[in-house]
Amino acid sequence: MHPEIEALLDQAENRFLKAEELTAFKRQAATLSQRLKIYEFLREKEESIFQPVANQLEETFPDEKQETLERSLKHWLLVLRYCAMAMLLNDQAFLEQRLLDWLSGIVEAHHTQKIEATICNLLQTRLKELLSEQARAILQPFLDQAQSILIGIGHPE
Repeated sequence: MHPEIEALLDQAENRFLKAEELTAFKRQAATLSQRLKIYEFLREKEESIFQPVANQLEETFPDEKQETLERSLKHWLLVLRYCAMAMLLNDQAFLEQRLLDWLSGIVEAHHTQKIEATICNLLQTRLKELLSEQARAILQPFLDQAQSILIGIGHPE
């Protein structure tokens, strides 16, 4: 459940919510509708989001093994799915837990930070083409978090 809504519901078990708590609840309810629309859009357009990214990746890394490129693309498919779910839940801890649990070690072990960074940049460009500015503003903190977790590994730049 949405952590902020859950906290408000916990408060409501013992008493009526205060005016400022109701305002926070209304704000969360209003943004939940927007988040759900963005989530559904990303789910429906996943292939059309990633196909141009895949095409450009092959052009950028023509000498890289196909298997390596495909593995990194699959990483970012999962990253976008996790970002979308974390955005829907409005829960950055969810995203951090998922990414740190499995993907960060894989990226480091395969030494694919450059490929991962390229995919991330291509994905960001593609999302700018497809999402409204308002939708990007809602999703962006989660993409930034994923980028810092995955690409920041071993790169103190």
